[in-house]
Amino acid sequence: MVYFHGGAYSNGSVADPLNDGAKLAARGDVVVVTVNHRLNVFGYLYLPDRFPSSGNNGQLDLIYALQWVQRNIAAFGGDPGNVTVFGQSGGGAKIATLMAMPEAKGLFHKAITMSGQQVTASGPLNERKRAQAFLDKLGTDPATASTEALVAALSANDPIMGGGLYMGPVLDMKHLTRHPFWPDPAPQGNAIPMLLGNTVAETRAFFPPDHPKLKGLDWSNLAERAGPELKVDIDPAWVVAQFRARYPADAPEQIFHRMVTAGRSWRGQVEEADARARAGVKQTWVYQLDFEAAKHTDDIGLAFGTFEDPSLARQAMSDTVMDAFVRFARTGNPGWAPYSLPRRETMVFDTASRVIKDPRKWERELFARVPYIQPGS
Repeated sequence: MVYFHGGAYSNGSVADPLNDGAKLAARGDVVVVTVNHRLNVFGYLYLPDRFPSSGNNGQLDLIYALQWVQRNIAAFGGDPGNVTVFGQSGGGAKIATLMAMPEAKGLFHKAITMSGQQVTASGPLNERKRAQAFLDKLGTDPATASTEALVAALSANDPIMGGGLYMGPVLDMKHLTRHPFWPDPAPQGNAIPMLLGNTVAETRAFFPPDHPKLKGLDWSNLAERAGPELKVDIDPAWVVAQFRARYPADAPEQIFHRMVTAGRSWRGQVEEADARARAGVKQTWVYQLDFEAAKHTDDIGLAFGTFEDPSLARQAMSDTVMDAFVRFARTGNPGWAPYSLPRRETMVFDTASRVIKDPRKWERELFARVPYIQPGS
């Protein structure tokens, strides 16, 4: 089981104690490998005229790591013929991208994505604009600039989305020749059993109670504050009205999290799972983590057995998640019905875990009214 860390494509490390594989390895009798790789400007800055592999070097690092696993894992008791990649957030997005990269073919045999999707990669024209914004901010040759200067220049304004510069895989027609899940799932990945999951309240991690977006939040400013976070072109006032009517007992903060989780964080997973089902892929499974109103990153500690503030309930939930992941890695089946259309079978992990058909159907259908494009593309 080979783990890729989160942090989008810009930060993070498997040195985080949450990513320690000892308990998972012991419980599942599996070999756990955790991988670091080049990030942000070092892994994804697109300068193809000077550096032919630039834009996807971070992905190539992961491919080299998987090649190492193929050559060496037997010496650690592993099976090079049964490699499962799993990753949270950016780690899951990297896996989705690898499923469309020809150089990754045959290097892994199953995939688990935890709150991480990559429906479309960045286009080369947008990435050239980002690269130019970066170079303008840097003001010197990137080949000779210091590490500190390169990192500092990432504060340049993103010409596509605003805010800090986005870095991610690029449709360069060399290493990545098509989008991972648009207009359909990459055929290369369809042969790989896939387990996709998200948490029920993803955005509670991005917007804690003291976040400026939530301070002083009320019905008068909810649409204005939540709208830009939806990442799709839809009237936020209309969305607020729909959610208020659907959940009349919810406070503005609760509606904020419902809206933004459904529109921004969950939508990509729905797109990927539906795409595989439409393509006739039978080996797709989906989970939703509801335990303790789970937010983004909460499934990491449960999957590794490294959760904070131990309790009997958390240990039981962790055991359930670890056992499902290990069963999937060993057999290609986590133990519940595969995802299909229109049923959308989903394992809801909670104190009483159970399979539900099409959970949050109303929220899914509301946002299905507008096209989805991966943020950053």
